[in-house]
Amino acid sequence: MLANFFVPILDDGWRFIAVFAFVTFLAALTGVAWLFWPLLLVTLWAVFFFRDPPRGVPQEEGLLLAPADGLVQMVTAAVPPAELGLGSEPLTRVSIFLSVFDVHINRSPCTGTVDVMAYRPGKFLNANADKASEENERMGVAIRRADGRAVGCVQIAGWVARRIVCTIKPGQAVAAGERFGHIRFGSRTDLYLPPGARLLVAAGQRMVGGETVMAELDPTVATARSVIEF
Repeated sequence: MLANFFVPILDDGWRFIAVFAFVTFLAALTGVAWLFWPLLLVTLWAVFFFRDPPRGVPQEEGLLLAPADGLVQMVTAAVPPAELGLGSEPLTRVSIFLSVFDVHINRSPCTGTVDVMAYRPGKFLNANADKASEENERMGVAIRRADGRAVGCVQIAGWVARRIVCTIKPGQAVAAGERFGHIRFGSRTDLYLPPGARLLVAAGQRMVGGETVMAELDPTVATARSVIEF
């Protein structure tokens, strides 16, 4: 747990940490102990929440990596959001739930080019709900691999998360495991696998964004995997 505090902090998080720390400092000056200690805990939690740990990213071709930290909430067949342009046939959808204690940085599941980016306003239902994929506010990204296959990744806001940040642009080249955004504070990330992908995870498993291999796109994958830190 302590090791998680001694990692880089997301740039976007410093302003939140500064606000919490300032209010905590004011409480300390006034000598209001019952207010100081809860505020100190909130400040420490903010540091923990906005941590940005480096990841060892598998570099082998034909792998799809976890786009987020968190718990695989469900694996199901679902028609991807129409705005992603992935067709009208159901694809395997893996939903990762991010609690307020998970790293909230999203990472590209594969190397490719950003083909589609589509924001859709919506509700702020509990991200655990199945209908959150259709009804909640979301940012959808389709990444086109060099072999022509597209992978869909959707950032979904939850009832606590009210801010989706996506830092990439259409036409931009992204590497597997590269950061492309984050969600504040508690949310969900859906990954849509292209046809023929072999799923390697199941509901109830914990994912490490940019490290956990979620699926194989090619029939044969070497046992030895090289990694690189991002």
